[in-house]
Amino acid sequence: MITKHMIRTLMIETPTVPGNLGKVATAIGLVGADIGEVETVKVGPTYTMRNITVQVETEEQLNEIITAIEGLEKGIKLHTVSDEVLSAHEGGKIAMKSKMPIKSLAELRRVYTPGVADVCSLIEREPDKAEIYTTINNSVAIVTDGTAILGLGNIGPVAGMPVMEGKAALFDQLAGISGVPILLDTTDPEEIIRTVKNIAPGFGGILLEDIGSPHCFEVEDRLKEELNIPVMHDDQHGTAVVTLAAAISACKSAGIDLKEAKVGQIGLGAAGVAICRMFMAYGVQAVYGTDKSEMAMNRLKEYGGQTSSNIEELMETCDIIIATTGVPGLIKKEFVKEGQVILALSNPRPEIEPEVALEAGAAYAADGRSVNNVLGFPGIFRGALNAKSKEVNHEMLVAAAEAIASCTKHGDLVPDPLQPEVHEKVAEEVERVARRVYVGV
Repeated sequence: MITKHMIRTLMIETPTVPGNLGKVATAIGLVGADIGEVETVKVGPTYTMRNITVQVETEEQLNEIITAIEGLEKGIKLHTVSDEVLSAHEGGKIAMKSKMPIKSLAELRRVYTPGVADVCSLIEREPDKAEIYTTINNSVAIVTDGTAILGLGNIGPVAGMPVMEGKAALFDQLAGISGVPILLDTTDPEEIIRTVKNIAPGFGGILLEDIGSPHCFEVEDRLKEELNIPVMHDDQHGTAVVTLAAAISACKSAGIDLKEAKVGQIGLGAAGVAICRMFMAYGVQAVYGTDKSEMAMNRLKEYGGQTSSNIEELMETCDIIIATTGVPGLIKKEFVKEGQVILALSNPRPEIEPEVALEAGAAYAADGRSVNNVLGFPGIFRGALNAKSKEVNHEMLVAAAEAIASCTKHGDLVPDPLQPEVHEKVAEEVERVARRVYVGV
């Protein structure tokens, strides 16, 4: 799941004496920040210069790190603090480029006028030829109204563009798909639906992204009914796929039969409801959810799930707990039942820290740092497009989750999201299921 945080790179000089890097790392850790990459930039005769990437939640926490490092012994120097994330976004992260050179008049005539007219006429006579002679079948619209961007909330579609560009970049690199960001300056469900339907002829699929609850449910359901191409809301089903994969892996480690277990979902927003539906589609018979919103509880009932009156009741009766509330510390240590599997997935701070849950008797516990939607959506759409599927259904999504779990090493929650074989496996399994359903193969 995507997190809300700041990433900064500190260039730090330390005397070439054993233990100095450890002092810097300790100073950063005591402030409560996470260290990412450590890169040696230069080794001098008596010093070493390193770039150390840190992840912080606030500007105040960053200032605490700076103060802590500056307070270390003489010879340890902080030279610069840079925002390499911001630098990486300068000019945007994606671009539309020609796949073929246009360096002569002959090439111009083939690619554009007059030659292109023959292709247009062919497609007019035989519309299916657009799959061969255009990029439509390999393009996915990444659509947002900006109402639920990461953990930032309703910040608008333009502010959400860096996220959409990131999705497009991942589509390209992990699945060879052309992802095209579409920013909608409206939050009206009817207008969103109408606009997406109007642009749909130019795309092979629609990925809805960061559209808030509850209107995201209506938007997705209607578009799935009214379009004949794959439509998926990533905040719902992308999250649910990776969560199911994580639960499969966690249950293997804990020796629990997931399908026979009782699963409790804390938080029934877009992700929470979709997670419940995904577990039911996988074959879990007892799926319970709880939320402060009565509307959310009723929505889960409509989808066939069961509800629990409060967190304490859910924790007391369920074998597996999934939490997606965004409320750190919500699950108290005394709530944990011996032998439970607990996946507290809110970032940057989980509902209960894994080590606390384990101390309280949980058989397996993890937070959401590694549960990233990027494990799902590229391969899901690659498989759907390959199969020329008209939808993304729960059978295809369950196949994606099982594929991710099959690529996970024992003891891990999910695999490395940048492993190409993971996305290839997801695409292969989704295509297999889609072809069986739609083509009968």
